[in-house]
Amino acid sequence: MIKGALEASVIEGVDRLDTEVEHIYASDLMSDVLAFGRPNSILLTGLATQQAVISAHMAEFVGVVFIRGKKPKDGSEKFAKDNQLILLSTKLDMYEACVRIDSTRRGRYSGAKGSWMRQGTEEMSLSREFFIQGSDFANAGMVSTKVKSILKKIGFDPKLVRRVAISTYEGEMNVVMHAKRAKVDLSVTPGLIQVVIEDEGKGIPDVELAMQEGFTTATEEMRAMGFGSGMGLPNIKKNSDELDIRSEVEKGTTLQMRFFI
Repeated sequence: MIKGALEASVIEGVDRLDTEVEHIYASDLMSDVLAFGRPNSILLTGLATQQAVISAHMAEFVGVVFIRGKKPKDGSEKFAKDNQLILLSTKLDMYEACVRIDSTRRGRYSGAKGSWMRQGTEEMSLSREFFIQGSDFANAGMVSTKVKSILKKIGFDPKLVRRVAISTYEGEMNVVMHAKRAKVDLSVTPGLIQVVIEDEGKGIPDVELAMQEGFTTATEEMRAMGFGSGMGLPNIKKNSDELDIRSEVEKGTTLQMRFFI
């Protein structure tokens, strides 16, 4: 199943591909593999070295999958053969490899890149959680970038991805400028992409006023950095198919943005 889902090539262990795998562990930190890995797992890693293979063996893993097309060239193949480990190589990156395996396990992966399907009563195709720190302008936009990357890898229409990315970025910047912190939930179902940003902060005293183009409470410092033109919430409304805003002064604001597929 794993070889097929990842479209992987076999480096070693072709006669052991029917070995049962109980868990998947994805990491480039071998100390974490040794500390947290469970027996009968398979390791997904971008560390194409014999140490990765040895670490997997010490942790009682059944094998290693090297991501991004990597293949070790330092004796790993012989070590794997001597210790009955499976070695595979896939061109996928870490995230997509994990999603492929999970989707196959749930019966939702059709075999084409980025293809997810609904089956039975299973509705959730993807769910991810991120966090934003207020006033962290150095990392502002990193969550939005991750959301955009995920949706592009799944294979959504570029215009749809652009609308989601812009809306998420505007929401993220509002958190950075006006809140202490926020949690971002991305969920994808067969007909809907939803982004929920729930922050802890000042709240919005007048949501209707805040929705007017040009209205802003940004400081001069924020304006000097190119933010706070008063187009954030209007731009989110423009790009999302549905927008719900719930806010309580001195507690925080929740933006629920929905995009129909």
